[in-house]
Amino acid sequence: MAITIKDVAKEANVSPSTVSRVIANNPRISEETKKRVREAMDKLGYHPNFTARSLAVNSTATIGVVMPFSASHVLQDPFFPEVIRGISVQAREHKYGLYLSTAGTEDEIYEEVVGMVQGRRVDGLILLYSRTDDRIIKYLQKIDFPFTVIGRPVIGAERVTYVDNDNIYITKVVTDYLIALGHTKIAFVGYDGDFVFMLDRLEGYKQALSEAGISFNEDYIVQKSTINKGKEAIISFLSSVKTPTALVCTDDFIAIELMSHFEELNIRVPEDVSIASFNNVLLAEYSKPPLTSVDIDIFQLGVEGASCLIEKIKNPDVLPKRITIPAKLIERKSCARIK
Repeated sequence: MAITIKDVAKEANVSPSTVSRVIANNPRISEETKKRVREAMDKLGYHPNFTARSLAVNSTATIGVVMPFSASHVLQDPFFPEVIRGISVQAREHKYGLYLSTAGTEDEIYEEVVGMVQGRRVDGLILLYSRTDDRIIKYLQKIDFPFTVIGRPVIGAERVTYVDNDNIYITKVVTDYLIALGHTKIAFVGYDGDFVFMLDRLEGYKQALSEAGISFNEDYIVQKSTINKGKEAIISFLSSVKTPTALVCTDDFIAIELMSHFEELNIRVPEDVSIASFNNVLLAEYSKPPLTSVDIDIFQLGVEGASCLIEKIKNPDVLPKRITIPAKLIERKSCARIK
């Protein structure tokens, strides 16, 4: 026979309403009473029915996490598990669960978001990316649904709470670092598409070149899709322009993949080409050679994103925030002074 809230109340010698308040962690209930009720729950093996409770209080106690690609693709990149870890730590502290999107294409992601919102499956959403023309943001703003963004929104940024690094500044720092090592032929390698962080990092790269009096060369912009085609595509790129002596990669995984191709092509890092990257994932430190990378504090991006969303859920009138997480260039052995 199922244990009910009345059974717990009888065991703890309190009223059923007090048990409900303990389950909800009501601050008006004393710690002594909470302890007694929780001990009774453990003794009887009682587990609260949070689904029923959510219907009663019009809350799901769940945060939706919207990823830019399908889950199977995204979770191969160390950035996403780490940012989700930050979100989950903060969510757990406030007794929220997570609902991860699983859709693949932009249209599928949009439809899944609409389903989450209209199906009342989540109390709020965290978008792990920002596009230049993001219809999800437009939709959420239109219906006034709580959300935060990991990344700088382009549309209506003044009305959106978001957490980001200063991508323009830190990419300028990275490019300046390579220029200081004597490099002038510096390529920029990043993702295809209209992700805002990519455009900001490209802008920082361009600013550094301009201030150093180095002409911007469109041929030195390489898309991730080029790398996906394998070493033949890389050989084609290297032969189509004056071979770059340094690369600014927008992601450690891209950089490590390139280093692997370079090894097959007998291109030495950093003797023949220097590589600097972003994210400072664990693999960066243990790659050969260890990868110079920007630590963007991925975990803290997740923590702050969840914290802002939970605040918005609990207080819908809270003003939008812009939170900038400091980033730092970690120098290792993948960059060298040009000879």
